[in-house]
Amino acid sequence: MTDTPIDPSVAHGARVRNYWLGGRDNYPVDREVGDTVRELMPQVVEAARGDRLFLRRAVTHLVREEGIRQFLDIGAGLPAAGNTHEVAQAHVPDARVVYVDNDPMVLAHARALLMGTDEGRTRFVGSDLRDTGTVLEAARRTLDLDRPVGLTLLGTMGVLGDLDEALGIVRAYMDALAPGSFLAVCDGVLTGAETTADERAPEALRHWRESVAQPYHMRPVKEFGRFFDGFALVDPGIVSVTRWRPEPVEVGEVRDIPQYCGLARKV
Repeated sequence: MTDTPIDPSVAHGARVRNYWLGGRDNYPVDREVGDTVRELMPQVVEAARGDRLFLRRAVTHLVREEGIRQFLDIGAGLPAAGNTHEVAQAHVPDARVVYVDNDPMVLAHARALLMGTDEGRTRFVGSDLRDTGTVLEAARRTLDLDRPVGLTLLGTMGVLGDLDEALGIVRAYMDALAPGSFLAVCDGVLTGAETTADERAPEALRHWRESVAQPYHMRPVKEFGRFFDGFALVDPGIVSVTRWRPEPVEVGEVRDIPQYCGLARKV
């Protein structure tokens, strides 16, 4: 666990995201930054919501179609509707979930992430995702790493500016997991499309870096795709979150947003 104090005078990534998702665990400074970034990049709120929808669909697929019964959720973020254990245990009450985050705001709310079923088990690990050894050692107290695990890294890898470091961290986790395990990654990307939202994305990111305690790096889609090198992608592959097995829409049509995702199997 970390004893870093919570500073309500400095915008915080988890709290801004909580604001975009309609939560109440945020301060005026978070809402101010959130509004400015949303004005520059209107799709950011849709991206945050899309991240949660992908989590729900991916975990549901892993439980119902792939037989996964244990999950390692790294970069858990503030509790919100449809946390990993809630989705998994709704289908299989004995599912096990380990959450990992080193954010002091998340640590303060960790108890909400531990309210699982009587049959299942949930655990929270207060550690930095870079400390793979510590995370894996703690995860082994709840998960059987000799059996397939669903590893989720949603809205997380963008906090690492160095691509090689980020790729190495993902590889370290996947190397420790059994064959048949799955990797789910979702992050903001730079699509290169000539749209107003994409053109203003660098300005939105610059404002974020200047205002928020944790910088965030959007990568080109090709670089994002490298997280899945060596693994077998599940259809439909690497796509915008809106196009990963979407549910039918009653009004309008599905459109791409600069939040991409993928799910892949370790063979």
